[in-house]
Amino acid sequence: MGDCNHQAQFERSKLYRILDANLDRAREGLRVIEEWCRFGLDDIQLSKECKDLRQEIGQWHSAEIRAARDTPGDAGTELSHTQELQRLSVQQVLAANFCRTQEALRVLEEYGKIHSSDMGVAFKQMRYRVYTLESTLIPYQRQHLLKSSRLYLVTSPTDNLVAIVEAALRGGLTLVQYRDKDANDRVRLENASKLCQLCHDYGALFIVNDRVDLALTVGADGVHLGQEDLPIALARQLLGSQYLIGCSTHCPEDLHCAIQEGADYIGVGPIYETPTKEGRRAVGLDYARYAAEHATVPWFAIGGIDSKNLPDVLNAKARRIAVVRAIMQAEDPTLMTQHFLSKLA
Repeated sequence: MGDCNHQAQFERSKLYRILDANLDRAREGLRVIEEWCRFGLDDIQLSKECKDLRQEIGQWHSAEIRAARDTPGDAGTELSHTQELQRLSVQQVLAANFCRTQEALRVLEEYGKIHSSDMGVAFKQMRYRVYTLESTLIPYQRQHLLKSSRLYLVTSPTDNLVAIVEAALRGGLTLVQYRDKDANDRVRLENASKLCQLCHDYGALFIVNDRVDLALTVGADGVHLGQEDLPIALARQLLGSQYLIGCSTHCPEDLHCAIQEGADYIGVGPIYETPTKEGRRAVGLDYARYAAEHATVPWFAIGGIDSKNLPDVLNAKARRIAVVRAIMQAEDPTLMTQHFLSKLA
């Protein structure tokens, strides 16, 4: 009988150590997320949900469970992974801590069933609340980054595509659109996958031109549509509310239609003639002035903009620009990106 009691006490001690470690882990992960919701996004509702979850978790962290802690005897304290040593962006921090929190809650749900019949149920519910929090935060984060982005790079086909985009990202670029009208789908898929991962590593938004299917496949942040592409409403139906949808506009009527149909942002142009839009006449700076007065979503002046004519574009009240050749063909894409951003600040 004594041996059975001893064995039960031994198992209970081990169980409490598991619960203690994961109660701490879940609360720590949520606190990291909460700090961004509070100070990064200034969102009181998201911050409150994080705080409420932390407090509910804390109510299960009894003195009895805490007493089982044995940090010096924990073999896992020396374990680490190279990916944990560096974070390149806020997105990586959030993703890592959502995973950390969700994993901890799953452990608490399973082992909590042994400790208390109510504990497993409580942590299952909390786990789904964290899933909801994550799905809410993704579109919020995308919208926040879109609104703060001043420079938008639209790529053009080149042998050193990835290297140029990374150079621009090092210069502070936060918004990239992959555009290639001529490549086959296998090449597009490969390039889009590489660029998407690269942009997310740097905390930048990645948009795919035209192709909703490609955007979904690679996990892009959204899609950009032209006037002859898929209707915005249908793209929204396919993508859902989490994704960004941009739309090219060439006149006031296009602008109002795009906004009414639910575009998250619009391109305004081409301001100047550009080989990227061969055959389309320039709309000039008057349309930029019109957009400044009437656009209710973020808008980017686009079309032949470079460092020489940028002052005129800024004088037309444009506060965001999209460029292609100015960065894709620059001798130093990093330096050119920094130059544009300094003028747009």
